[in-house]
Amino acid sequence: MSSTAVEANADGLIGPTHSYAGLSPGNLASSLNAGEASNPRAAVLQGLDKMKRLADLGLPQFVLPPHERPNIPFLRSLGFTGSDAAVLEAAWKTAPSFAAAACSASPMWAANAATVTPSADAADGRVHLTPANLITNLHRSLEHEQTKRSLDALFPDLERFAVHEALPSVAHLADEGAANHVRLCADHGEPGVNLLVWGREAWEHWEGRYPARQTREASEAIARRHGASGVVLARQSAAAIAGGTFHNDVVCVGALDTLFFHELAFEHTGRTLDAIRRAADGRFEPVFVEVPAADLPLADAISSYIFNSMLVRIPGEDRLTLICPTETRDNARSHAVAEALAASNGPIGRVEYVDVRQSMRNGGGPACLRLRVALTEAELAATNPAMRMTDELHARLSIWGATWYRDTLSPADLADPALLDESRGALDELTSILELGSGFYPFQRDARQ
Repeated sequence: MSSTAVEANADGLIGPTHSYAGLSPGNLASSLNAGEASNPRAAVLQGLDKMKRLADLGLPQFVLPPHERPNIPFLRSLGFTGSDAAVLEAAWKTAPSFAAAACSASPMWAANAATVTPSADAADGRVHLTPANLITNLHRSLEHEQTKRSLDALFPDLERFAVHEALPSVAHLADEGAANHVRLCADHGEPGVNLLVWGREAWEHWEGRYPARQTREASEAIARRHGASGVVLARQSAAAIAGGTFHNDVVCVGALDTLFFHELAFEHTGRTLDAIRRAADGRFEPVFVEVPAADLPLADAISSYIFNSMLVRIPGEDRLTLICPTETRDNARSHAVAEALAASNGPIGRVEYVDVRQSMRNGGGPACLRLRVALTEAELAATNPAMRMTDELHARLSIWGATWYRDTLSPADLADPALLDESRGALDELTSILELGSGFYPFQRDARQ
């Protein structure tokens, strides 16, 4: 059985502590810009403008709230005591690496928020979401509990949505969410193929220069939990990981029947494509658009983030649109690839560019900022309307961000107790704007006790 469905996107709203701390090994942009001053105000406004652009194109767009940062409960769990300001000060003095992790605004990258199985592919006919445990990096491992609260707020109808707990936080089940998942289909409401990409096996001895963040066993567990159909497991290329492809969405993106990928995306490309064809047999004919390394070296693919773009079908158009960061346009090789796609008779008919430079300097492009969810009309109607992007919400959040966010933030500023107060003031107001309910954040629950 099938029904009409659309692809919705839920973007992570960039938080007030957006900074360049270089906390993510293997993310070359993050490491390259570590220690430089950031502009949280520009970052949040860029993210909001990108969301509104998608909404203006006719695609349902939602906002996922930033997490409470600095994460004082985490620092208290490490033995720091006293007032919240005293906890933050002591942590920066004696355990700066933990303090930096507690201040990270990394939840902005919603592609890592969860893995999603739409109702058309789930055994019980519900939309299933499992927040990623993100255990490979300390700062990201702190996210999944608050992420679940956000997803519960956005998808409150238990008859239509199942928001699970994250997988156990152990190395054997390392999970990075939708950044390693591509769904292909004839139409969003039709049963599809779920391509789950993994970097290592749970008991494998990994000797790579950078971590392989997703285990095969985590992908298998999520597929079982969701009752997912059309599952294809594929190994991420070791060469790509060594070159800085920390998630598969840095070298691969797909939408509807089209998979757009770099030659080095998969360890066994031929086997992977054959498996997708078999899984799609009788449902649709997949279209593969492969970019040779000779045309686009891996280093250019990573620096330009052409594959970390959003591949979407705009309502009323037959061909797909690729929404790239401006860095794709600024790189001669990736720009040539993008323009050749649009000039061809292939499935991608248009390329657009968006400015998410503040996110890009931390290693996250347009695709990193969003979580894709295929929703039927009834499911879309059952979401939290206060979290859906509209002209009014965009205007209100733009004023909110310009009011609360700093225009310059150095890593040293993260220790400023005033930033803690500013962040909480911003989140208090946001809770009301998005109708998240009282006690959505830990500091709000503590204040009520």
